[in-house]
Amino acid sequence: MSIVWLFISLVYLSYLHGACTVFILAIASVNFLLVKIFARTPYFSFVLWIFNIFFLLCNRVYEGYSFSTFGQRWAYLDNFRGTFRWHICFNFVVLRMISFGYDYHWANLDTHFDQKRHLQRCDTCKSGKTCYQFLQERSGSNDNLSFIIYISYLVYAPLYIAGPIISFNAYVSQLDMPQNNYAARDVSLYGLRWIFSFLLLELLTHVFHYNAFAISGLWKLLSPVDIFIIGYGVLNFMWLKFYLIWRYFRFWSLICGIEAPENMSKCINNCYNLENFWKNWHASFNKWLVRYMYIPLGGTNRKLLNIWVIFTFVAVWHDLEWKLLSWAWLTCLFFIPEMVVKSAAKRLQAESTFGEFLFREFSALAGAVTITCLMVANLVGYVIGPSGINWLISQFLTREGLPILGGMFLTFYAGTKLMFHIDDAKKKQH
Repeated sequence: MSIVWLFISLVYLSYLHGACTVFILAIASVNFLLVKIFARTPYFSFVLWIFNIFFLLCNRVYEGYSFSTFGQRWAYLDNFRGTFRWHICFNFVVLRMISFGYDYHWANLDTHFDQKRHLQRCDTCKSGKTCYQFLQERSGSNDNLSFIIYISYLVYAPLYIAGPIISFNAYVSQLDMPQNNYAARDVSLYGLRWIFSFLLLELLTHVFHYNAFAISGLWKLLSPVDIFIIGYGVLNFMWLKFYLIWRYFRFWSLICGIEAPENMSKCINNCYNLENFWKNWHASFNKWLVRYMYIPLGGTNRKLLNIWVIFTFVAVWHDLEWKLLSWAWLTCLFFIPEMVVKSAAKRLQAESTFGEFLFREFSALAGAVTITCLMVANLVGYVIGPSGINWLISQFLTREGLPILGGMFLTFYAGTKLMFHIDDAKKKQH
């Protein structure tokens, strides 16, 4: 099965990147050798991260390199670079190379995963399906750690361009035993839902012109209430756009028998805290970050420090731009008050009705603050840039802007209370 997918994926890769396919295979091969050599050494993590971050940065700085750099006799290959820039897709390959490295490293350390205990506790596995945690924690045999399977994982065609991101163990687990969570009928319904969402996006782009205002810079000439509406519209458009991209490739992968984690598992308008938002926005990347960065860095014991390292990496992974670093560091700053609020909210919990009322009101206020912070961070990262922060603040801290800011906050407060009721209804169903 892996050889079949390797052949299909390499043909697909050659079509996308032409002669540049050699760069991908060369870097991937060196990474494989480094993993094999250093997997049992105490400085394995250092070697793995330095190698992958080095090429992540170099690929962007040199824009995918040029064959003429290696000599004029190779210059003609620059005319056969394919239809898609390889160094953009390589960001996902880097995540897969790190995933293979760590999964191979942990397999050699013989880290223990209690399958029987997991099967007893997991509701998904009890129902006859297989959860993602079980797939990624179960180490493969030595035969599954071969170079052929490694390359087939890195360039697996359905998930190659944009993900969702799947760990090496989870991929290998489904090669010989295709996913059983989705029957043919479920996969068909999944595809029909995607078509409906695509038509919805087409309608939005033809009727609502949020992105035109954002890209053209005309939002600077508008009133605070218009800026708020445009900003909110852009964020919803972004959510639906990525929803379509990720679900298209996941749908393709499901047809081929491999289930990847679902991105956008929750609507953007149904998230009222940062932690919950990032678990559902790019959920597969979140799972990757937790497994390969957050836990190795110390987990909850060093949470405040970890988020700075992780979000800086996420910004650099996306692109080398100051506005993305601004987005990352703003998000980290906004995480601090949320942690404080969560800690204070837990102390307010009480068994009395009044205590429960206070806790919910305090949580709703915290949710309104979080949604506001999320909007600001994402507008800075993807629309106005860091240079627009002062302008944005100056517009809302005026006689005309303050009532809009207050109305916006009350709207988010009411929306958070509605989300609480939705969560309560779901808990009663279960």
